Amino acid sequence: MRRVAPGLLRAASGMAVALCLVLSSNLTGAEAKTIKFAWTSTDSPTDPYGIVGAEFKKNLEELTNSELEVQLFPNRQLGDEKEILEGIRFGTIEAGVVTNAVVANVHKPLQVNDMPFLYPSAEVAHRILDGELGQELLAGLEDKGIIGLRFCEGGFRSMINNVRPVTQPSDVEGVKYRVMQNPVYIGMFSSLGGNAVPMAWGEVFPAVQQGALDGLEIPIMIIDATKYYEVTKYLSLTNHTYSAILALMSKRIFDGLTPEQQSAVREAAVRTCDTQRARVAETVEATIKGLGEKGMEVNQVEDVAPFREKVKPVYEQFREEIGSDRLDSFLAAVN
Repeated sequence: MRRVAPGLLRAASGMAVALCLVLSSNLTGAEAKTIKFAWTSTDSPTDPYGIVGAEFKKNLEELTNSELEVQLFPNRQLGDEKEILEGIRFGTIEAGVVTNAVVANVHKPLQVNDMPFLYPSAEVAHRILDGELGQELLAGLEDKGIIGLRFCEGGFRSMINNVRPVTQPSDVEGVKYRVMQNPVYIGMFSSLGGNAVPMAWGEVFPAVQQGALDGLEIPIMIIDATKYYEVTKYLSLTNHTYSAILALMSKRIFDGLTPEQQSAVREAAVRTCDTQRARVAETVEATIKGLGEKGMEVNQVEDVAPFREKVKPVYEQFREEIGSDRLDSFLAAVN
């Protein structure tokens, strides 16, 4: 039998070790998963949606030691909110943050969050949405192919336009407002006498700029992040709707994760939204002041009671879709 030289044995052994290291490295790379995280607005550090994206990436990669790598897609790179939501449902987009009103189009009970003048403060909204009522809403998304991870902070929505300040319901009459493609918002502005124009987000800025729309309703932070102060004159702090924004993941993708990864995703969402809510709260007053300095005419709405009276029919219009008991439970919880 031929003897193999010791030098050849050492070389062969070294090659085997190197091959194992390469294979191990390749397997580790194969196990790592990329999570595409999408939203429609900017990645500005003051944008509520952008904060969610940046914080979710940081938290999830820390919790999984980058076993789950998050790639961020702001500015409608993967489509408008309807398209992002559809991508999440079918698993072509792993995760994202989407406005409650858009998600409510596929899960009607979520319409309760968009009821006009429902939440008197962000603190009340947080208490309810983090509690049993809110968690029931999120759990109902699973049948739609969506894992509802957490309600984050969009902030209260206000009215901006180029016609007149809004101090009473009659000031809304005849004004063309862009509203989200959601029947609750259409019903709300119609009940106030406005001309509600449903429109995808990406089309709104040029429509206002060119005068095809008089204005829109929008969270304060988004006015600043997307520079709507450049194309609208009046900002009226109506606070007509608390805008919840939802951190979501595709159920198809979530079900393919290990139990440890699933726990990390849920924990990352909790940490993300807690941080994001705090940052939005810290900056909203300064943002309102800044919008005034940038040329907007800002006014508070001193008495919302006439507005509440005008929008009462909206509650009954959507009672059946929300669920009568659920709507009554939310109404009782906010009082």
